[in-house]
Amino acid sequence: MNRVAPAPLFRDPIYDGAADPVAVFNRQAGEWWLVYTNRRTTAPGPGVSWVYGTDLGVAASADGGLTWTYRGTLAGLETEWGRNTFWAPEIIWHDGVYHMYVSYIRGIRDDWNGDARIRHYTSPDLLDWTHHGALDLGSDGVIDACVFPLPGGGWRMWFKDGRRGSLTYAADSPDLYQWRPTGLVIGHRPHEGPNVFELGGHYWMLVDEWRGQGVLRSDDLTTWKHQGLILDRPGSRPDDQTIGLHADVVVQEETAYVFYFTHPGRVGAAAEEDTYATRRSSLQVAAARVVDGTLHCDREPVRLDLSPVP
Repeated sequence: MNRVAPAPLFRDPIYDGAADPVAVFNRQAGEWWLVYTNRRTTAPGPGVSWVYGTDLGVAASADGGLTWTYRGTLAGLETEWGRNTFWAPEIIWHDGVYHMYVSYIRGIRDDWNGDARIRHYTSPDLLDWTHHGALDLGSDGVIDACVFPLPGGGWRMWFKDGRRGSLTYAADSPDLYQWRPTGLVIGHRPHEGPNVFELGGHYWMLVDEWRGQGVLRSDDLTTWKHQGLILDRPGSRPDDQTIGLHADVVVQEETAYVFYFTHPGRVGAAAEEDTYATRRSSLQVAAARVVDGTLHCDREPVRLDLSPVP
């Protein structure tokens, strides 16, 4: 069977605005899910109102990631009336429970300002969700959670703080419920979407620098060294000829599969326009590996055969 991943990997059939994906294995269904910000590319309204009022879309794959089927949006997340905004989910599995940390903004805005919180939900099956409230992270402008286990026990969360320069801050937790902010982590330039993983004997963090994905390496999850950029140069696959935006990573053996999104229409002079062509987005996948202590990423071709996760 030809295992080369298609490009684009997935396009949302409702709004054509899939963004900020997280890849998670659904243990109950035995399939991989991409849960993503379902941007409303065709929505009327001023400014950037089309990126608000978003649900979390779901695409499912039963064949290791080669084909994806749109399944709808996650239900049961709302706790107040109105049309509200869910962005950039992070979903992890621990001790029989899925934990989701998702950015939440009340209502629909037409600019990038306004209060933003990270909410915590849990579920036994990725369908029925219990809301545990917004986290106290010392700011009312936090989005883009990433959670990773600490080697000595407990957990660390990295997130973007839009109130403090759009930089990455962190918080620690012993149990995934109670979180204690620990301060600034990455401050070399404004960015968003931190994502942490382990590969080739090192810890790695990707951050979306809006010019490609910044790569940082660490040996202790505390001190990080910037190593440059990946996904900063156009690929040649369909819908993949722009920079890679807001990524998630699935590590299997010696390969890190990087799931990201692109704005295919944002090339040349058209990049400055606000049209359906420049709003729409596509999900893609690339393969990253460690060579001589450096992370290398190849957009094409990508042999994709995601294994089930116990």
